[in-house]
Amino acid sequence: MASLLRSKIFPILMVNFIGILGYSVVIPILIYIVTDFGGNGFIYGILGAMYPFFQFIGAPILGKLSDRIGRKKVLIISQAGTFLAWSLFILAFLLPETDLWSQESEITGNYVMTLPLIVIFIARIFDGFTGGNVSVANAYLSDISDDENRNSNFGKMGASTSLGFVLGPAVAGLLATTFLEELLPIIIAAIISLIAIFVIHYRLEESNPCAVDTRKISLRNIRRFFQVEHKDCYTEGEEEQQDEDAVAFKRIIKISGIPLLFSIYFLTFFAFSLFYAGLPIYANTLLDWTAIELGIFLAYSSLIMVVVQGPILNWLSKRINSHTLVLIGSLCLAISFSLLTFESIVMLYVANTILSIGNGLMWPSFLSLLSATGTKKTQGTIQGFGTSMGSIASMIGLVMGGILFETITTYTFLMGGGLFLIITILMIVHRYRHKDDLKTETADVVVT
Repeated sequence: MASLLRSKIFPILMVNFIGILGYSVVIPILIYIVTDFGGNGFIYGILGAMYPFFQFIGAPILGKLSDRIGRKKVLIISQAGTFLAWSLFILAFLLPETDLWSQESEITGNYVMTLPLIVIFIARIFDGFTGGNVSVANAYLSDISDDENRNSNFGKMGASTSLGFVLGPAVAGLLATTFLEELLPIIIAAIISLIAIFVIHYRLEESNPCAVDTRKISLRNIRRFFQVEHKDCYTEGEEEQQDEDAVAFKRIIKISGIPLLFSIYFLTFFAFSLFYAGLPIYANTLLDWTAIELGIFLAYSSLIMVVVQGPILNWLSKRINSHTLVLIGSLCLAISFSLLTFESIVMLYVANTILSIGNGLMWPSFLSLLSATGTKKTQGTIQGFGTSMGSIASMIGLVMGGILFETITTYTFLMGGGLFLIITILMIVHRYRHKDDLKTETADVVVT
């Protein structure tokens, strides 16, 4: 533990943990907030889709920006947007519940759109647009990783994410029982986001060699904050072409392996969006769970992932390659999604355990594969477009998940399981293509 505290990776792990903690606090209570303010499962799905939709727009911009002005500055921008979004969320609780319109149909169900719900929508939109922190954090981690520690580093990043998800939902469930009810977890999320800004500014070192040293720049000086300095990064005459290659999607998509990896990125987020849209509705209706029970369920999942993504993945990554770990993880996820259709509490926790193991093995290993693709100068852009793939998938999946659960209930999870079977097939294809690429590279070296 002492060596981790002194390591270069610790500040980004801390930043990631704080960000996830603030985000996860709202997960078990959001469905209750939506219904209290007049919404239903359909509105919950639409609200959930707002964040990924606007993240789809903002993530590539922030990813590209981080390649030019540095990861640290963009992380500050993103976290400031999150803080402002939570402040708007708090404002929603202080506004009168004025009815704006209502609707009742077979597709949308019965809901009332109120003024607080509109403000919450605005908050999620703003947070989504500035929500490039995940892709930029992954690009940062890619900057400071090499082939020897890449899997281990992304496993630690996954563990810090899971640890945030352990504490966030559990704390939210408990805080929601106080006299302030759902408002208190939102206030805590805002405070956590504010703390994250200072942690990034004072503890995180810039990882992009093309960026200006932000320790010498005052945040009050906006012009200098966005200053770009490339004198040590490009040879004369190359900057324009390098910039074009970094920002153009058509250039990125031509990189070997990227189309298939982006497809897996999309399908993974789509499947999990069906899960995250359906689970709170499932808990609130069929299972009749409280916010505390849902929080404990989610915290248990994250606790398993902390163990899997930490010591277990660190041990396995030295013995099993990333492709195989992704394959094992995706198969576990396919099985777990199918088991979620059983309403038995025992079966639900069995499904949750298998899901957590599968997610803990698959996602860090997949991100490790993605981070090894392209170059350091394009990693921010690759991660940004990857996040966009996930954002599109989340947008569609959250809306569909809310609608589907209103009609076919738990069979929605079976669809998610089918998607992970498709991912397994795609990873088998990628594995064989990767082997061919390695043979070609070896032959080229011999010829040379």
